[in-house]
Amino acid sequence: MSDYFSKVPNMEYVSRLPNAKIGDYITVKNLFKRGALEQDILSNLSFHIQYKIVGDDRPDNVAFDVYGNSNLDWLVLTCNNIINIQTEWPLLQNDFDRFLLDKYGTYEALNETHHYETLEVKNSRDVIIVPKGLECESDYSITYFDSNTQREVTVLSADCTTEVTNYTYEDRIEDAKRNIFVLKPEYLGIINDDMDIAMEYKKGSTQYVSETLKRADNIKLYS
Repeated sequence: MSDYFSKVPNMEYVSRLPNAKIGDYITVKNLFKRGALEQDILSNLSFHIQYKIVGDDRPDNVAFDVYGNSNLDWLVLTCNNIINIQTEWPLLQNDFDRFLLDKYGTYEALNETHHYETLEVKNSRDVIIVPKGLECESDYSITYFDSNTQREVTVLSADCTTEVTNYTYEDRIEDAKRNIFVLKPEYLGIINDDMDIAMEYKKGSTQYVSETLKRADNIKLYS
């Protein structure tokens, strides 16, 4: 994320070092200052392309693949509103295996039933009566009147339900994280300009030193 942090402005804060004197300041990055994409860009899919995270790819791998610059990993995360990469990005395979074992205790438990779901049920006119993927009981069945054949039809659980194991349930959650959106490369210039503006300090504050530097005796560092 070096590209992102290069845009984060500095602040001079009262030094708390052991040998500091009154009036001594240290210069640090103002991590309270955060840039963000404009909402009209974030919410407009025409600015983005769909991307599938493969294997153990990290945000920097994705940024290099899309933009040729791994330092734009922050942009990949921002486009997907990812704040906590530990929980919102797909786990590495080894980490996923450890997570499963910690949660379920044994590998055998991964094959146990988590829940049941419906299979798609259609009538004789190919109209969907029951959609696929609804959570249901193991003994779920459906009875409906087929207007085409003018008779009542009963579909038993063996033909309209399927078991979802613990492993399948957890794997689906991880796989859903792999479907992300990334900003189209042609809009990088706009984003860089917006970030530069968002990260600038504004005049009018007694803490203001320059567009990239504030001097702060207390925490009020956002504007």
